[in-house]
Amino acid sequence: APSAQVATAVSATGFEEVGGVAWDPLSLAKLEDANDTFPNMFPKGQFLEEAEIKHGRMSMLAWTGVWATHVGGMGLGMHIPGMPVESDWTKALGVVASEQPALFGSILLFISIAEGESVGHSGDNWRNMSTKEPGNLGFDWMGLTNKFTEEEVARYKIVEKKNGRAAMIAMASLFAMESIPGSVPLMDVFN
Repeated sequence: APSAQVATAVSATGFEEVGGVAWDPLSLAKLEDANDTFPNMFPKGQFLEEAEIKHGRMSMLAWTGVWATHVGGMGLGMHIPGMPVESDWTKALGVVASEQPALFGSILLFISIAEGESVGHSGDNWRNMSTKEPGNLGFDWMGLTNKFTEEEVARYKIVEKKNGRAAMIAMASLFAMESIPGSVPLMDVFN
């Protein structure tokens, strides 16, 4: 019997299910190729990857916040005990800010530190001149990267990107559902 292929840090792209090639119909990842025509106008790969990871992480946190405060956890029964109950997720952050100002302040502090560290350590990734690896804030308080093999670390980076992409789509669907009624039929089932 043939042995199963094991993804390594070198071969793992995160797109194995579609032949190992990223789906990029607008060629956004190749904007930097226009550098000879428009120098420094378009971001390079480092900046795009950093932005994708950062926005994915924020979307995962935002989705968790929606679950934490919505009545019934968006139909999934995942309301976090101790969090305020709000039937309209667009007003939930205001309710948290008014009912639990210390929690709201700590959330803002966390976001400001994460943003500041990201920008402060990223260097000039707009032009691919940063020495920092995209997404690595140098904050591994549990020491997980030392506990995992190189292959496992590469796999978890791909898992984080894919979950971040799903969370960005989920948040976009929530905003579409709120602004254009009936635009996300699946959410009508949960409401």
